[in-house]
Amino acid sequence: MAISFPDGFRWGTATAAHQVEGNNVNNDWWAWEHADAGVCVEPSGDACDQYHRYPDDLRLLAALGFDNYRFSVEWSRIEPEEGEFSRAELDHYRRICAECLANGVEPVVTLHHFTTPRWAAADGGWHDERIVDRFARFCERTVDHLGDLVGRACTINEPNVVAFLGYQMAVFPPGLIDADLWRAAYGNMIAAHRRSYDVLKAGRGEFPVGLTLSMTDYQAVPADDPKAVEARDLVRHFAEDIFLEACRGDDFIGVQTYSRSRYGPDGQLPSEPGVEVLPMGYEYWPQALEATIRRAWEVTDQVPVLVTENGIGTDDDAQRQAYVRAALEGVRRCLDDGVDVLGYTYWSLLDNFEWAFGYGPRFGVVDVDRATQERRPKPSAYWLGAIARANGLAD
Repeated sequence: MAISFPDGFRWGTATAAHQVEGNNVNNDWWAWEHADAGVCVEPSGDACDQYHRYPDDLRLLAALGFDNYRFSVEWSRIEPEEGEFSRAELDHYRRICAECLANGVEPVVTLHHFTTPRWAAADGGWHDERIVDRFARFCERTVDHLGDLVGRACTINEPNVVAFLGYQMAVFPPGLIDADLWRAAYGNMIAAHRRSYDVLKAGRGEFPVGLTLSMTDYQAVPADDPKAVEARDLVRHFAEDIFLEACRGDDFIGVQTYSRSRYGPDGQLPSEPGVEVLPMGYEYWPQALEATIRRAWEVTDQVPVLVTENGIGTDDDAQRQAYVRAALEGVRRCLDDGVDVLGYTYWSLLDNFEWAFGYGPRFGVVDVDRATQERRPKPSAYWLGAIARANGLAD
C-alpha cells in the first residue's frame, strides 16, 4: 500500500568520520585496529577518503533526493593534544557544513562518534571523570567555530555501545573487562551529554540538540513469563533506560536500531529458528524500529524522536529495500498513534569501515570501490532517494 509522511518529515543518510574520512591516526580506534590483539579484521586505512572527497559525496547525496546528512567531526583532528586546537581542522568541518547548505542539505553534526583522541584515552579515557570537562571544552570550541551553519547536533553517538563494548566485551577500546570502570564510563558519558547539551545550546547558532542511542527490540520469551520479563527488563534498564531517562527535556532523542534481542527466564536466547541471521550476527528484524521508537517516546516522557540510524548490512540490495520498507511502515504506524517522529536517517551513505568487522559488512546505498574510491549508487540509493523526494512510499 502507498504510505505518505507528514510535511516537514526529514530524510537523510549518515556516516562517521573514522569510518569514511581515512587516516585518522591520532585517535584510540586507529591505535586499537593496529594493536596485536587481533580483534579487528583489518585497519581503516584510507577508508572512503571522504576527508578530500566530501564535495562530490554531498552533491551525490543531494542529487539522490536526501535533505540532510549526518556526519561527525573528529575530535582528535580538532584537538590533537590537550588544549591545542587546530584552526585548519575547524575550518575543514566548517567547509563541510557550508557545502551541505550549498547543496540544499541540512548538516546534522555529531560531536563524538566512537573515537577519542589518543591523549585523552591514555589519560583515563571515559572512565575518568576529567573527560566530562575535556569533552565540554571541545564542544565549546567547535560550536563557536561552526555553530551558525549547523542544522542539528548530536552530542554522543551510542554511549551505551562505547561503554559496554569497551568495558564489558573488550572489543572496543580500551578493551577492558571491568564492571566498576564500565559503570564509571556510563556515568561520565551521561554527565558529558548533559554538559555538552548546555554548551551547544549556549554557543553560536540556534539548532536542536540531542543524544543518539543504540536501541534494540528487547523481547521476553514467553512474553507472559515473569522471569523472562524480569531478565529482559534488567538488561534493558542498563542498556537503554538510564540514558533515555537522562534525555528527558532534550530537543530530540536519536533512535538507532537494527534488530531485536530475545530473553528467556535464564537469560539471552539464541536466534529464533527460521529467522534469517545477517552477516553481523543479528536477526533480520525490521519490525524492531517501530518497537524502539515507541519505547524511546515513552521512557523520555515524549521527547521527539529522530531516527538517526537504521539499515542493514547485506550484499543483497533487494533485501535492503525490503528491510527499509518494513521499517518505514512501522514509522508510519508510530506517527498514526501520535508519536512525534521527526525524520528517518538511513545508515549508511557509503559502504565503509564497520569497526572490528572491517570492510566486510555493506550497509551503504552507495558502493565504494576499494581500489579506486569510485562511488557507484546501488538501486536502493535511487529507490530511497525517490521516497525522500516524494515524502512517501509508492504502492
